[in-house]
Amino acid sequence: MPDFDTPLSRLSTEVLALRRALGASGKNRDARAVATWITEAQDLSRSALGILLDLTPARSHTTAEDLLLLDRLAQIAKVAQDAGAELASALARSVENERRCAAAPSGPVVVLGPSPQQLIASAADLLDRIPALCHAIHRGRLVPPTLHAHQPR
Repeated sequence: MPDFDTPLSRLSTEVLALRRALGASGKNRDARAVATWITEAQDLSRSALGILLDLTPARSHTTAEDLLLLDRLAQIAKVAQDAGAELASALARSVENERRCAAAPSGPVVVLGPSPQQLIASAADLLDRIPALCHAIHRGRLVPPTLHAHQPR
Protein backbone atom coordinates (compact mmCIF):
# COMPACT_ATOMS: atom_id res chain seq x y z
CA MET A 1 0.00 0.00 0.00
CA PRO A 2 1.42 3.40 -0.91
CA ASP A 3 2.26 5.68 1.97
CA PHE A 4 -0.27 8.48 2.19
CA ASP A 5 0.40 9.71 5.71
CA THR A 6 2.58 12.58 4.50
CA PRO A 7 0.11 13.84 1.86
CA LEU A 8 -2.74 13.44 4.37
CA SER A 9 -0.81 15.42 7.00
CA ARG A 10 -0.07 18.10 4.42
CA LEU A 11 -3.76 18.23 3.51
CA SER A 12 -4.70 18.66 7.21
CA THR A 13 -2.20 21.50 7.55
CA GLU A 14 -3.57 23.23 4.44
CA VAL A 15 -7.15 22.90 5.71
CA LEU A 16 -6.20 24.49 9.03
CA ALA A 17 -4.42 27.36 7.26
CA LEU A 18 -7.43 28.05 5.02
CA ARG A 19 -9.77 27.80 8.00
CA ARG A 20 -7.65 30.35 9.92
CA ALA A 21 -7.71 32.70 6.92
CA LEU A 22 -11.49 32.46 6.69
CA GLY A 23 -11.92 33.03 10.42
CA ALA A 24 -9.63 36.05 10.40
CA SER A 25 -11.26 37.64 7.37
CA GLY A 26 -14.05 39.47 9.19
CA LYS A 27 -15.41 42.08 6.84
CA ASN A 28 -11.97 42.82 5.39
CA ARG A 29 -12.06 40.72 2.26
CA ASP A 30 -12.01 41.62 -1.37
CA ALA A 31 -12.80 39.67 -4.52
CA ARG A 32 -9.16 38.67 -4.91
CA ALA A 33 -8.97 37.17 -1.40
CA VAL A 34 -12.18 35.19 -1.88
CA ALA A 35 -11.00 33.96 -5.30
CA THR A 36 -7.76 32.81 -3.66
CA TRP A 37 -9.74 30.90 -1.02
CA ILE A 38 -11.83 29.25 -3.75
CA THR A 39 -8.64 28.09 -5.46
CA GLU A 40 -7.27 26.78 -2.14
CA ALA A 41 -10.48 24.82 -1.45
CA GLN A 42 -10.29 23.30 -4.93
CA ASP A 43 -6.66 22.39 -4.31
CA LEU A 44 -7.69 20.61 -1.10
CA SER A 45 -10.24 18.58 -3.03
CA ARG A 46 -7.66 17.80 -5.72
CA SER A 47 -5.21 16.61 -3.04
CA ALA A 48 -7.78 14.27 -1.48
CA LEU A 49 -8.68 12.89 -4.90
CA GLY A 50 -4.97 12.42 -5.66
CA ILE A 51 -4.54 10.31 -2.53
CA LEU A 52 -7.63 8.32 -3.46
CA LEU A 53 -6.28 7.72 -6.97
CA ASP A 54 -2.91 6.66 -5.58
CA LEU A 55 -4.59 4.05 -3.39
CA THR A 56 -7.18 2.72 -5.82
CA PRO A 57 -4.94 0.98 -8.41
CA ALA A 58 -2.89 -0.72 -5.69
CA ARG A 59 -5.82 -2.90 -4.66
CA SER A 60 -6.29 -6.37 -6.14
CA HIS A 61 -9.20 -6.98 -3.78
CA THR A 62 -11.16 -4.54 -1.68
CA THR A 63 -11.75 -5.11 2.01
CA ALA A 64 -14.23 -3.32 4.26
CA GLU A 65 -11.34 -1.30 5.69
CA ASP A 66 -10.25 -0.29 2.18
CA LEU A 67 -13.77 0.87 1.35
CA LEU A 68 -13.97 2.86 4.57
CA LEU A 69 -10.67 4.57 3.77
CA LEU A 70 -11.80 5.40 0.23
CA ASP A 71 -15.15 6.65 1.56
CA ARG A 72 -13.43 9.02 3.98
CA LEU A 73 -11.13 10.34 1.25
CA ALA A 74 -14.13 10.89 -1.03
CA GLN A 75 -15.89 12.71 1.82
CA ILE A 76 -12.88 14.99 2.26
CA ALA A 77 -12.89 15.78 -1.47
CA LYS A 78 -16.63 16.51 -1.39
CA VAL A 79 -16.44 18.72 1.71
CA ALA A 80 -13.62 20.74 0.12
CA GLN A 81 -15.64 21.09 -3.10
CA ASP A 82 -18.70 22.17 -1.11
CA ALA A 83 -16.61 24.75 0.77
CA GLY A 84 -15.32 26.04 -2.57
CA ALA A 85 -18.90 26.32 -3.82
CA GLU A 86 -19.91 28.31 -0.72
CA LEU A 87 -16.94 30.63 -1.27
CA ALA A 88 -17.87 31.06 -4.94
CA SER A 89 -21.39 31.99 -3.84
CA ALA A 90 -19.92 34.49 -1.38
CA LEU A 91 -17.88 36.05 -4.16
CA ALA A 92 -20.87 36.28 -6.49
CA ARG A 93 -23.09 37.71 -3.74
CA SER A 94 -20.46 40.28 -2.77
CA VAL A 95 -20.03 41.48 -6.34
CA GLU A 96 -23.81 41.55 -6.85
CA ASN A 97 -24.25 43.60 -3.66
CA GLU A 98 -21.60 46.08 -4.78
CA ARG A 99 -23.26 46.38 -8.18
CA ARG A 100 -26.68 47.00 -6.59
CA CYS A 101 -25.25 49.62 -4.24
CA ALA A 102 -23.53 51.40 -7.12
CA ALA A 103 -26.71 51.34 -9.23
CA ALA A 104 -28.99 52.57 -6.42
CA PRO A 105 -29.81 56.26 -6.77
CA SER A 106 -29.92 56.80 -3.01
CA GLY A 107 -30.81 55.06 0.20
CA PRO A 108 -30.13 51.56 1.40
CA VAL A 109 -30.26 48.60 -0.92
CA VAL A 110 -32.29 45.56 0.09
CA VAL A 111 -30.31 42.37 -0.38
CA LEU A 112 -32.02 38.99 -0.22
CA GLY A 113 -30.50 35.67 0.74
CA PRO A 114 -27.45 34.86 2.82
CA SER A 115 -24.79 37.53 3.09
CA PRO A 116 -21.24 36.95 1.85
CA GLN A 117 -20.17 36.71 5.52
CA GLN A 118 -22.73 33.95 6.15
CA LEU A 119 -21.53 32.02 3.09
CA ILE A 120 -17.91 32.33 4.21
CA ALA A 121 -18.91 31.11 7.68
CA SER A 122 -20.67 28.16 6.07
CA ALA A 123 -17.51 27.31 4.11
CA ALA A 124 -15.49 27.51 7.33
CA ASP A 125 -17.95 25.17 9.06
CA LEU A 126 -17.59 22.68 6.22
CA LEU A 127 -13.79 22.82 6.41
CA ASP A 128 -14.01 22.08 10.14
CA ARG A 129 -15.14 18.54 9.23
CA ILE A 130 -11.97 17.64 7.31
CA PRO A 131 -9.50 17.32 10.25
CA ALA A 132 -11.87 14.85 11.94
CA LEU A 133 -12.00 12.77 8.75
CA CYS A 134 -8.20 12.83 8.49
CA HIS A 135 -7.92 11.80 12.12
CA ALA A 136 -10.37 8.94 11.52
CA ILE A 137 -8.20 7.72 8.65
CA HIS A 138 -5.08 7.77 10.83
CA ARG A 139 -6.93 6.11 13.70
CA GLY A 140 -8.26 3.39 11.39
CA ARG A 141 -4.76 2.58 10.20
CA LEU A 142 -3.44 2.21 13.75
CA VAL A 143 -5.97 -0.46 14.78
CA PRO A 144 -4.63 -3.97 14.11
CA PRO A 145 -6.67 -5.73 11.40
CA THR A 146 -7.57 -8.59 13.77
CA LEU A 147 -9.47 -6.15 15.98
CA HIS A 148 -11.71 -4.86 13.17
CA ALA A 149 -13.92 -7.92 12.91
CA HIS A 150 -15.67 -9.78 15.69
CA GLN A 151 -14.03 -13.17 16.04
CA PRO A 152 -16.33 -15.90 17.46
CA ARG A 153 -14.62 -18.20 19.96
